[in-house]
Amino acid sequence: MNGMKKTTGKNNKAGKGIKIFKKALAVLSLSLPALLVALPIALLLSGALMDALEMKEYLNPVFMNGEGFISWKLIPDYPSFENYGKLLFATPQFFILFWNSMKLVCCILAGQLLAAVPAAWGFAVYQARGSRILFSLYVVLMLLPFQVTMLSSYLVLNRLDLLNTHQAIILPAVFSTFPVFLSYGGFRGIPPQMLEAARVDGAGELTIFIRIGLPLGKSGLLSAMVLGFLEYWNMMEQPMAFLEEKSLWPLSLYLPEITWGQAGFAFCASAITLVPAVFVFLMGQDYLEQGIIYSGLKA
Repeated sequence: MNGMKKTTGKNNKAGKGIKIFKKALAVLSLSLPALLVALPIALLLSGALMDALEMKEYLNPVFMNGEGFISWKLIPDYPSFENYGKLLFATPQFFILFWNSMKLVCCILAGQLLAAVPAAWGFAVYQARGSRILFSLYVVLMLLPFQVTMLSSYLVLNRLDLLNTHQAIILPAVFSTFPVFLSYGGFRGIPPQMLEAARVDGAGELTIFIRIGLPLGKSGLLSAMVLGFLEYWNMMEQPMAFLEEKSLWPLSLYLPEITWGQAGFAFCASAITLVPAVFVFLMGQDYLEQGIIYSGLKA
């Protein structure tokens, strides 16, 4: 009996050891990618607090003789907010591009609410002949990168005399298929019996959409808005292709000439550009997760 107890105790210890090892291995395997993602952001934030002399010392091999390797410290020896003050109080063009980005993103998201949400509701609720084929076409169009449709979009916008205007960025994005796809998943999760019960009670289609569809499908809608904000806040290809005047550019294209004297200023501008995206992500991450789950539902 004592031998059996000792054997059982050894087996339990071995099992606990294996569990601890597996847990440590899982934590390590997840922490390493997270560290690789967070490290550039940490370097960005630390560079924004460096003064010009310290920045010159670290980046001298890159900008001066091109020999050797750069060095870096996550915590600057002499932290300074000089770059932030210069950017926020002595650089008006930065604010012009900032408000350009806000205008573009807000107009695009508002237009998508008006265009994509009713389209997703129609695909999810009303089964008409050819609707599944049309929705499949929507999914195919969603997979096409901007480079494929850039030339055709340029020709259409040129014919409409919209090039070099913000409308050239807003209008194509308003009719994007991606928010339709995400909103469709949220609406598709609403039980059909609930909609039929509302119709039996005398509710009209518009009432059903407003009173039932929007509240129950808000996870898909908000996830589409969060992803849309992150995408259009950081867009670069569309403005570069359709906008010629730099005064119309969004903030994502703002980057001063990078020398060792301007590197800290560029780090500071990038850090401020990152703030709205991080704020929106933190506010909508719960809806974002639910929207991703809805996007995996079968049509």
